[in-house]
Amino acid sequence: MKDLYRQIKSGEAVIPAKAGIQRGNIDSCRSLSRTVIRGRNDRWRSILAFLIFIFYFFAYAPIAMSFNVPEKFEYDLTWTGIKAGTATLEITRTGNNVKIVSTAQSAKWVSVFYTVDDRIESTLAKKSSLMFVGEPVNYRLKIREGRHRRDKEVIFNPGNKVTYIDHINNEKHSFDVPSLIFDPLSSFYYLRTLKLVVGEPVYVTMFDSKKVWNVEVQVLRKEKVTLSTGTVDTILIKPLMKSEGIFYKKGDIYIWLTDDEKRIPVKLQTKVAIGSINALLVGGRY
Repeated sequence: MKDLYRQIKSGEAVIPAKAGIQRGNIDSCRSLSRTVIRGRNDRWRSILAFLIFIFYFFAYAPIAMSFNVPEKFEYDLTWTGIKAGTATLEITRTGNNVKIVSTAQSAKWVSVFYTVDDRIESTLAKKSSLMFVGEPVNYRLKIREGRHRRDKEVIFNPGNKVTYIDHINNEKHSFDVPSLIFDPLSSFYYLRTLKLVVGEPVYVTMFDSKKVWNVEVQVLRKEKVTLSTGTVDTILIKPLMKSEGIFYKKGDIYIWLTDDEKRIPVKLQTKVAIGSINALLVGGRY
């Protein structure tokens, strides 16, 4: 148990996907007083995908916050103070399912020398035993960033299995995974429901890059952020993660969530290969 706890706290991949996980290990995880989550963001893409940071988890931590469905966030992306693109993050309900979509596009002047056109989708199905909007059944990532292309899909199958498909390289693999596992996009929405206390990290678990990963999310401090609509109180978090492409993380990434029951992501900031990217909320429905 102590070894397992050290692995979880370290933020390393604790479960090779092929090997799956023993039932005893799940029970051991449940005995931990802290939330255990696996996660690591697939590489990509857009600063929103960062939000996307990122995080999903067992229902061990207390659910403290909520958000609306449907809900949509619109962001301006700036690079060294200059508008470089736009991004959106949206969740909608279709029948018994919930769909989350993240997009990012470069501005015209950026596209002349480096085109960014990213789209990530996560579909979740409602499960009565889960205190959340649902659990993932399909995850699709399409990235176009300069010459870089990615088109991958993860299908969450019954019996604690996932099918990983690389549509560009014509690869298809099956993996055993723990129950109640999530993808990088939907995990962010779960993170928003958790009780965030300054100085107390939470841990996120997900299937990404053919493995089950643990990511620590640090809850740093409370700050005020100025938007076009006024100043809002926020709580600043810092996920420990990596990503690739134009948003390749050279430094830390920070996310400001409103310090209320909705946990609206109003601002993001991260270092990239050259300079830094900021995303600021400018519109939407929430």
